[in-house]
Amino acid sequence: MDTNSSVSGVIFDIQRFSIHDGPGIRTTVFLKGCSLHCFWCHNPEGIRVKPEIRYDPARCINCGACVAVCTNGAHAIDAQGRHTYDRTKCLSCGLCVEECFTEALVLTGKTQTAEQVVAEVLRDRAFYETSGGGMTLSGGDPALQPAFSAEILARCKAEGLHTAIETAGNYPWANLAGLLPHIDLVMMDIKQMDAQRHRAATGVSNVRVLATAERLAVETDKPLLFRVPVVPGVNDADADIAAIAAHVRRLSQARRTAGRRAPITLELLAFHRLASQKYQSLGLDYRAANLEPPTEQRMRELRAIVADYLATD
Repeated sequence: MDTNSSVSGVIFDIQRFSIHDGPGIRTTVFLKGCSLHCFWCHNPEGIRVKPEIRYDPARCINCGACVAVCTNGAHAIDAQGRHTYDRTKCLSCGLCVEECFTEALVLTGKTQTAEQVVAEVLRDRAFYETSGGGMTLSGGDPALQPAFSAEILARCKAEGLHTAIETAGNYPWANLAGLLPHIDLVMMDIKQMDAQRHRAATGVSNVRVLATAERLAVETDKPLLFRVPVVPGVNDADADIAAIAAHVRRLSQARRTAGRRAPITLELLAFHRLASQKYQSLGLDYRAANLEPPTEQRMRELRAIVADYLATD
């Protein structure tokens, strides 16, 4: 296998013992950078490509250690002896984080080589082998760091691991094409079939997203799991889910017509508000704060719609 130990990228987490990001027990590697700006995003720390500082004022003891090391005046102690943080001046260098022993300041995002990432992943090889698990790249969107993602995936495949990615599909096809030879499972979001409503919810049209889904279905024979985050007011109406299910059914039929047999499936995931504190610590406005997660009964109703459509596939 030709590998390049110098290929590096920016990640914000490596989550071990994950059971929701593909089959079996997995390690999920979260890469920074996403071309969508979904207002409910559960991983807002993954949207921006560059590292950034998370600040939790409840942990701050106003010691001033960060003020002493900040080279750009982002930190200060006011007349009342309270710490203030000006994000517009922050360079995200991380010097303040190193001095903050209470962890009120945390650097989200670090540069690592593919070799370093895979070494961490391989620590749990025994669990992958006994559970049918492996490694998943998530984010953000791994296809926005294509060279880095390709190197991680290739190294994992060389070690005999099952590989998967979670992606939004909003990028040039070439970004994904280079990853596909090293991927065993593609998990892709479809959030809304209407282009204008998709733009209102995510900041971009769904044209390129649907084009990626089409090419994955027809031009590859990779198992394909479409995921729908069910968000109130965005796609929780019967008609919204029915439109997505009908589209997935058509893609499955198109795959078979092309002579390919790998399964295409659809999964609904309920919106939750667990990311609220993340938005606060990043200085972001959490526009989903007043949304109520769909009830279990409502999710059962929507899953029944999906089942009806895919049963006739």
